[in-house]
Amino acid sequence: MSVLAQDFDPADGDIIRAEGIGKSFGQLQVLDNISLSVRPGEILALLGASGCGKSTLLNILSGLLAPDRGEVVIQGQPSGQFDHWEKVAYLFQEDRLLPWRNVQQNVNFGLENSPLSVAERRERVEDALRLVGLHDFRQSWPHQLSGGMRSRVALARSLVVEPEILLMDEPFSKLDPQTRSVMHDELLRIQQLKGVTVVMVTHDVEEAVVLADRVVLLKPHPGRIHRIIDIALSRPRIPTERAVSEQSRLLRLEV
Repeated sequence: MSVLAQDFDPADGDIIRAEGIGKSFGQLQVLDNISLSVRPGEILALLGASGCGKSTLLNILSGLLAPDRGEVVIQGQPSGQFDHWEKVAYLFQEDRLLPWRNVQQNVNFGLENSPLSVAERRERVEDALRLVGLHDFRQSWPHQLSGGMRSRVALARSLVVEPEILLMDEPFSKLDPQTRSVMHDELLRIQQLKGVTVVMVTHDVEEAVVLADRVVLLKPHPGRIHRIIDIALSRPRIPTERAVSEQSRLLRLEV
């Protein structure tokens, strides 16, 4: 008998496990024999050059895409039987804010299919906006916000469902370096506060080193795992610090 998601105990093992994942689009083989695990409460980065299947793998882990071969197990259940997708949030590369909704309404969008009462939704939204430092901007419109603020709204919309797993597809790639650094700090602060498990796609070596507990390095044609690397550096990790820059340099040699 399979383990029910609501009975999942992090002490039992991995929160996500992929076994022998393969995926093709027509004649193009995108992923080949991908096996990896995600530990509860960690940040796992999927790193690699364009075309190595990072986003395709993330979409398979999220249930948005079915593998041709292999299996994904989430909280002890095969993904096809997993019935608690509300505990999995996906943060896309684009912020996807609705321009006709203000900040508060955009964040509330994540709860519109939830059984929560109106009062409970309002409280959740306000808590999420406080968490990302945007409560004072809740009546603002997307066009009035900077890129970093829009990213914070998108993050709040993902967090408002109180996910146990947060999947991120290069959500900070379009930000300037200074704003990206601020968002890195915010993500780490929130992740440590909430204990959420994060799987993120990035092609930025330094970002992977600064944020991740482990890095899954993928190689292309077809996408396959080259190495899984533990980043055993204490936090905070300042990119200019010698240990961080050296880890980035070594990792960059393999990408």
